[in-house]
Amino acid sequence: MLLYHGSNIPVPQPRLLIPERPMDFGSGFYLTSDLNQAQRWAQRTTSRRHAGIPTTSVYKVDLPFPEKFKILHFVRPDEAWLDFVIGNRTNGSFPNDYDIVIGPVANDQTILTINLYIEGLLGKDAAIAELLPQRLSDQYTFRTDCALALLQFQEALHE
Repeated sequence: MLLYHGSNIPVPQPRLLIPERPMDFGSGFYLTSDLNQAQRWAQRTTSRRHAGIPTTSVYKVDLPFPEKFKILHFVRPDEAWLDFVIGNRTNGSFPNDYDIVIGPVANDQTILTINLYIEGLLGKDAAIAELLPQRLSDQYTFRTDCALALLQFQEALHE
């Protein structure tokens, strides 16, 4: 399987960094199987950092993942996904000891719904009903060095 990481620089050797802002699945190295999504991430990161050029790093990963890894996989934006994303975005000590987390991306549209839910302006059932029809790209978060070792760098695509 190919996975993509969008940034303002090539990332041939991924590493775990402290995130600049709260992320959907907590700290980790974020990838997607959607090349277009990674290219959008590259554009956004380059714009936010005012440096580099939009670059999509391509990795190969063998599936299935080895059984020794603790993996959490959300198939769609359901109640468990919503609770997990909100926990990671709002609580710095949210328990999250997974090696790899897979699930939908909380994109610009979903963030509006999530923020309305966090502010108490939208109930959980209504928030999930708003999220379910959206076609959300996936994201893979590799959260440990052992998980990162599964990624085999292939190439860097510059836009």
